[in-house]
Amino acid sequence: MEHVIAARALMGTSLAFHIVFAALGVGLPLLVVAAEGLWLRTKRRAYYDLARTWAKGMAILFVVGAMSGTILSFELGLLWPTFMRYAGGIIGLPFSLEGFAFFIEAIFIGIYLYGWERLSPVAHWLSGLPIVLSGALSAAFVTTANAWMNMPAGFRIVNGTVVDIDPIAAMLSPPWLVEVLHTTLAAYVVTGFGAAAVCAFALVRRSAEDRREQVQAGLTIAMLVASIAIPLQWIVGDVIARFDADHEPAKFASLEVLFHTRRHAPITIGGIVSGDTVRYGIELPSALSLLVAFDPNAEVKGLDRVAPDDRPPVAAVHYSFDTMVGSASLLLLVAIVWTIVALRKRVPAKSLLIGIAVCGPISVVAMEAGWFVTEFGRQPWIARGLLRTSDAATVAPGVDVQLYGFSIVYVILAATCWWLLRRVGTKDHAA
Repeated sequence: MEHVIAARALMGTSLAFHIVFAALGVGLPLLVVAAEGLWLRTKRRAYYDLARTWAKGMAILFVVGAMSGTILSFELGLLWPTFMRYAGGIIGLPFSLEGFAFFIEAIFIGIYLYGWERLSPVAHWLSGLPIVLSGALSAAFVTTANAWMNMPAGFRIVNGTVVDIDPIAAMLSPPWLVEVLHTTLAAYVVTGFGAAAVCAFALVRRSAEDRREQVQAGLTIAMLVASIAIPLQWIVGDVIARFDADHEPAKFASLEVLFHTRRHAPITIGGIVSGDTVRYGIELPSALSLLVAFDPNAEVKGLDRVAPDDRPPVAAVHYSFDTMVGSASLLLLVAIVWTIVALRKRVPAKSLLIGIAVCGPISVVAMEAGWFVTEFGRQPWIARGLLRTSDAATVAPGVDVQLYGFSIVYVILAATCWWLLRRVGTKDHAA
């Protein structure tokens, strides 16, 4: 296997695995704190049992996320030494701050789990709040590093040497805010729909009749989080689309398979990308111009403005984007239906519960596809305009062997995590 492909495949596999557990690690503490807060207010035992069950899951996911994140930190240096030589001193600050956030999260997870019978109820609930905040901050700091890779800032290069580094300007590169919001909301979308899917599946199968009140409470809390996060995610996604059109035109043109700069540019849904054409796609006339500038006559830059060697893999970007938008549309639809049912104080029908159960894996697909859009859309650059991916990869042998080895490790970790979470969810381990 060619060394660049092997390095990208290994890094991609590691990130695809880690991002799921990182997202759940950000979102699940919010569900735990919400459940315990409702117990403090209502004194309903179902909320207390739910908080304890979810807290055990939170601990398991934190450990698996920490393990996969540690692997990634080593891979950055081992697989991309040239990139780290350039970027290490520039984006070291967010990684350092992420380390502090991680330690705070670990400390308070320990306090929270150990303090169930040792702290007062209010003090115990308060000890969960730093977990929610530090988990979100940890993900945010890492995301700022990714934002820098999309639009490097905060330095100059003189004679091949990085000088005049401004760590704050680098961390707060132009895309940082929209990327942090998008990533954080994605974590809450995945966690909300994921937890709701587990509860909905149990209700459909009637496998938790002795804990039905607890499961219904979990479904309500999780769907409430998901139903708030998914429309907000659409709003942020709309903002990101216009940002990309202005600042990352090659990526944006690839999303919409716009090969030629034009006015009245259409949105193209689906289709088969072949060379510089799209076959069988559904075009919405002038919709892209309207999206970008609120003007159907606005000009939108196409891939003809980008040198052929600087273009992303158009097909991969477009298919990933369509997958993300299509999946997010289904999630939004189910959230709207559930909200209407909940506001009318009706019991969800079996068909709705099945829809919610399906939304669990769909939310993961949407998140992974969104990450593919970001990473494929930046190619062929590892740091846009600064360093190409092909120039940044290690030339050390054996990367393909590492890919196969780590893939087996990830499968074992995922299976072990799933087994532990299933045990936590059973009757004997719920309290």
